[in-house]
Amino acid sequence: MIARLRRSYRGMRLGTRLALGLGALALVVFAVVGTALTTYMRDYLSAQLNDQLKLAQIAQSKSIEDHGTLQGKKYYRWYYAVYDVSDGTPELREPETPGDVPRDVDDFTALARAQAATHEELLRTEHLRGEGTYRLRACEVEPGVVLVSAAPMDDIEDTVERLITIQVVAFGLALLALVVFGRRMLRRGLKPLSDMASTAHGIASHDLTESAARLPLRADGRDGGPEVDELRTAFNTMLEHIDDSLAVRAEAEQRLRRFVADASHELRTPLMSVRGYADLFQYAAANAPDERDRHLARLRAEAARMGVLLDDLLLLARLDAAEVEAPLRLRDADLVELVRQAADAFRAGRPDHPLTGPAGPGPVWLRMDPLRIRQVVDNLLTNAAVHTPAGTEVSVEVCVASDAAEIRVGDTGPGIPPDDRARVFDRFYRVDKARSRDRGGSGLGLAVAQSLVRAHGGRIELNGEPGATVFTVRLPLNAGQGLPAAPGPETTAV
Repeated sequence: MIARLRRSYRGMRLGTRLALGLGALALVVFAVVGTALTTYMRDYLSAQLNDQLKLAQIAQSKSIEDHGTLQGKKYYRWYYAVYDVSDGTPELREPETPGDVPRDVDDFTALARAQAATHEELLRTEHLRGEGTYRLRACEVEPGVVLVSAAPMDDIEDTVERLITIQVVAFGLALLALVVFGRRMLRRGLKPLSDMASTAHGIASHDLTESAARLPLRADGRDGGPEVDELRTAFNTMLEHIDDSLAVRAEAEQRLRRFVADASHELRTPLMSVRGYADLFQYAAANAPDERDRHLARLRAEAARMGVLLDDLLLLARLDAAEVEAPLRLRDADLVELVRQAADAFRAGRPDHPLTGPAGPGPVWLRMDPLRIRQVVDNLLTNAAVHTPAGTEVSVEVCVASDAAEIRVGDTGPGIPPDDRARVFDRFYRVDKARSRDRGGSGLGLAVAQSLVRAHGGRIELNGEPGATVFTVRLPLNAGQGLPAAPGPETTAV
């Protein structure tokens, strides 16, 4: 039974439970107040009756002294008994009328005996047989004479019972009103919480897929007070964070799908070429020495291109997981000398693109991975040569700012359209979609460069306009400090 009541209570709404809790608390308060009020009223009426008995006995003592018994006007339903206690044994005197004493006077006699022994005024509450509850008082009228008076307590009990009845009815109505109206007020006060619960249910039933990355639901309203308003603000802030997380997740999933599709597409072309040449050799379709050598050279070129692509993908994967496996081999190196070597290699390999630079402030020593920074510079120079027509001027320079060393690689080519600048560092992204892979590359060069610069604690930026494109690599002067260096020789390639 108790377990069933507990389950029922737990299944109630919060407003109902709070109303019942307030009702129970009010019931306790009413019970305490009612008990205290009833007790006070009973004691007050009893004290008044005691005073009335005392005053009556003082007035009646003169009649007993004069006549030996009580005579004259008497109170209705009161009893009077006069005892002689001179020898220690109470002897009841003959009353004026038989109705002055009850049929059973044992309680009167016992009280007279006690008064004679103590010589003090005594008060007792006794239940007289066949009469009801009475208040008895014994006092000494004169030496050896004791008067015992008894007053009925029915009026006191009736008054107390009426008071209790009034209290029960009044407190019951007040309790009912408190529960009913309190429940309504609590429900109205808790309505903002109910609205937030409805919003949470709506979110739970919402389709949290890529196509529904934003949650259209929010907790609105201004009711409920500062606490509820604070909760509403925190709730909406949490929803904003969820929206941001969903948007990031959706973007990451889209990039992952695009990356997988592009990587598959890039690997498919050399693999198809390798497969085609393998078929030629299998069916002896390329038996002529010159033709066989040409096909083998092409086969090696495709395999090499696929190997470069796989190396770039592996490097990007290792850079993404740099907190687990650092692909950098850090040592102190001169940035100016490293860029000068890259410029010399570019002049030798790209004579159709005149190069100016580097002109630097002298040696700039940084703690870095020279092989990877050289790869960044090579990628930027190659990107400038591949995406500009022959004869386009290319420049590279090194400068030192207040807290960073900068490498600037620019060209005077057609520039990069504004719509494409935000995505040039994306993997497998090409500005010119029609450019062949042999000339345009795989679309990983700038992505690899950006990841390597970030691994050194720097950043790479693109500034361009029609007729000019400049890539700026910023490396902090303390580049590499605090970065995890992989074990092994400092110049070991990844």
